[in-house]
Amino acid sequence: MNIWIDADALPAAIRDILVRAAMRLKITATFVANKNLTLPVSPHLAFLRVGHGFDVVDETIAGLVAPGDLVVTADIPLAAKVIERGGFGLNPRGELYTTENIGARLTMRNMLDELRSSGVVTGGPAPLSLADRNAFANQLDRFLSTPRPSCP
Repeated sequence: MNIWIDADALPAAIRDILVRAAMRLKITATFVANKNLTLPVSPHLAFLRVGHGFDVVDETIAGLVAPGDLVVTADIPLAAKVIERGGFGLNPRGELYTTENIGARLTMRNMLDELRSSGVVTGGPAPLSLADRNAFANQLDRFLSTPRPSCP
């Protein structure tokens, strides 16, 4: 199992949690972004820089994910692709995307996107809180310590 991280807008606190988990559990974590990142030197951490452009990071991750891999992303369409390919998605607020909930999340995301494109101000997500960081760390620990089938 690999962990793929959509690192373009990843909060530093979540990056630090992922780095510690990968190094502690000796699991490969690959941070994918279109800008340089600084990571500790470790055989369990990798960085893949991709070109700039709309959804380049997402398409790269979707093309590399294998069944059973975990993808950390706030991007719901990417999470849907990951689940379709037999992977798992986890957002930085600790919500695990599954076959049971991804359809509803994608529908809500698309509805909000349509509202925004028609001029309705929908606001953005709240700043990442300590409770969000704890929820992410707890969900990541649960996921990494629980035996699971190869498909969600």
